[in-house]
Amino acid sequence: MIDLKLPFWLSGPQLSKLRKACQRFWERVEEWLYWPVRQLDPETCIPGALDLLAWQRGVERFEGESMQLYRLRVKYAFVNAQDAGSTAGLKRIFERLLIGYIEIEERLPDRDWDVIKLHLTDSQLAENPELLQIILSKYGRICRRYEFEVLTPLQVQLHTADCGHDNGYLVASL
Repeated sequence: MIDLKLPFWLSGPQLSKLRKACQRFWERVEEWLYWPVRQLDPETCIPGALDLLAWQRGVERFEGESMQLYRLRVKYAFVNAQDAGSTAGLKRIFERLLIGYIEIEERLPDRDWDVIKLHLTDSQLAENPELLQIILSKYGRICRRYEFEVLTPLQVQLHTADCGHDNGYLVASL
């Protein structure tokens, strides 16, 4: 917003009050003018406008979905559609929607060719069961079966010590 300034010869208490009132008025007018533009941003728009943006981008809100997740799905709908179908793209989709790290295995030995195994942590699988199904049905590969495998991170402590042995490598030739 422009900071209104009066010429120096017009300074005084009454004119500074007038300047502050005009400043507040024009800030309010600027806010009114920018309101429609802010409705195009899924992160800041009102819920009614968000539903319209979601409809436009082909996103449906599932039951129990948080508003933050819904806003993220609407915001990244186009980019997620571009990334759909590839392994790297699916990893980026999971990161954008704040699900976290995922490992993907394809063409597993001794398994059918169409099985894809997703390695997730237990908390990722428990917190997002419906979202995972929606992501895989919408952005996953067509005609593929997905299996979830739970990864459990463990903390391991390893103590090392110097044992003082010496190694040597000798070569003999004739």
